[in-house]
Amino acid sequence: MARREYDVLLEAEALELPAVRAAGLVEDEERAVAVLVTEYLRHSLQYRRLLMRVPLRPGGYRDRLLDAMAFLLVELHRAGVFWGDCSLANTLFRRDGDAIAAHLVDAETSEIHPGLSDGQRTHDLEILVENVAFGLADLAAARGEPELMDEQASAAEGVRSRYLRLWAELHRATDVAAGDRFAVASRVRRLNDLGFAVSEIDLAPGSDGRVRLRATVGRRDYHARELQRRTGIAALEGQARLLLNDQREYRLWLGWNEGRELTKEEGAERWLRDVLRPVLERLAPALGPARDRLQGYCDVLEHKWLLSEAAGRDVGLEAAIAAYLAAGAPAPEDREALAALDVEDEAGGVAAEPGTAGTPG
Repeated sequence: MARREYDVLLEAEALELPAVRAAGLVEDEERAVAVLVTEYLRHSLQYRRLLMRVPLRPGGYRDRLLDAMAFLLVELHRAGVFWGDCSLANTLFRRDGDAIAAHLVDAETSEIHPGLSDGQRTHDLEILVENVAFGLADLAAARGEPELMDEQASAAEGVRSRYLRLWAELHRATDVAAGDRFAVASRVRRLNDLGFAVSEIDLAPGSDGRVRLRATVGRRDYHARELQRRTGIAALEGQARLLLNDQREYRLWLGWNEGRELTKEEGAERWLRDVLRPVLERLAPALGPARDRLQGYCDVLEHKWLLSEAAGRDVGLEAAIAAYLAAGAPAPEDREALAALDVEDEAGGVAAEPGTAGTPG
């Protein structure tokens, strides 16, 4: 079993899938036991630690986590991976800008095929919905909120609808007028907004002078690649999307103030020099060595959005930084900072499970 899981993780790495990386395999043939060693996934969290101290309600971290599970299963299935034991407990999570990224961490029952049948995908999805329902209901009980258990089980059904919508979007064929370049660009933009790079556009003859458009998508790292190309920064997909938006806004602001149009390259260089690096230095003492500084900057941007929405105007980055630091730089993965949110841990520290591979100490 250990050898099989080791091989699956190596193949998943070769396919560049969101899974932990195999580092080694230790076998004791006399006792027929083995230990699989995986690389530590920096800034990762178990679902209990992520959700233990935040409300289990729609629109919050719980929904972001359900989105992450749906995206993860879609990416695995597109690559021919049958997980077999999809669950919250077998997944590690990283906060990714205003979203959450999920990584497969337990592949004992996983198999990789050239492709999956609809039956295999449906079976894997059924397992996921059932296990997510159990995990969320168990979390509600651990928090001392048994009245929320039924609602959590119902919320788990949202993973199914999320998965089906995303799968349909990625594999949808659209009839468009021949020569309609806007329709093609709109389809590409929609997939890019979801984070997927489009590797190929196929146009097949249709009826009534129309053509059938089908897009072939690659990895879900469109914004991450674009950010790295412009700035050299390696970020997660959701982080990169927020940072590129911030960079774009700053370039437009510079152009308005200086009365000229800046190139994307010049805008990126000045944003990196005058905005991102100085802010990261200011945040460093509050975030400490264990937290992801790029995520800290994304948290500031989200803080800025919420403050601006409440004020009915743009409060500015400086005010957002000050308010974020005054609140203790709060984040679900940081216990001390969460004290500023006044969220009580009713389970007495169940959120962090010592000794679990991949979780921060």
